[in-house]
Amino acid sequence: MAKQAIHTNDAPQPIGIYSQAVRAGNALYLSGQIGLDPRTMQLVDGIDAQIHQVFLNLRAVVAAAGASLDDAVKFTVFLTDMTDFPRVNEIMAGYVGQPYAARSAVAAAGLPRGALVEIEAILVTS
Repeated sequence: MAKQAIHTNDAPQPIGIYSQAVRAGNALYLSGQIGLDPRTMQLVDGIDAQIHQVFLNLRAVVAAAGASLDDAVKFTVFLTDMTDFPRVNEIMAGYVGQPYAARSAVAAAGLPRGALVEIEAILVTS
C-alpha cells in the first residue's frame, strides 16, 4: 500500500521531520497539532484560543486531504493540565458531529513550544 503525504499552507508547517498527515489506503493519520497560528508560526495565547487553533489546524489538514473532521475515528488529546479537559469537550463539540470518534486524553509533562494542548487524529475516508 502506497503512502501519500498531505500538506497545506493553511496549517502550521512541520517543525521536524514529519508530514502534516499521511494517507494509507482509506486511512488518514494526522500528526499532532498545537495552537500555532499558521501565518505567524507563533503560539496563540490561552487554553481556549489554543484549543480552537488546534481544531482549525486539524480541519485545514483534513480539508487538504478532501475529508472532514467528521470522518475521524480516533482523537488523542495531550494536555499539560487535565483540569482543561472540560474546555476541550466544550470546544470540540463545535468542530465534530455525532457519532463522535473514539478518544483518549493524556496528561503530558510538556508539549512542543510550551503548548498547553496537542491533538492528533485518525480518519477513515471513502
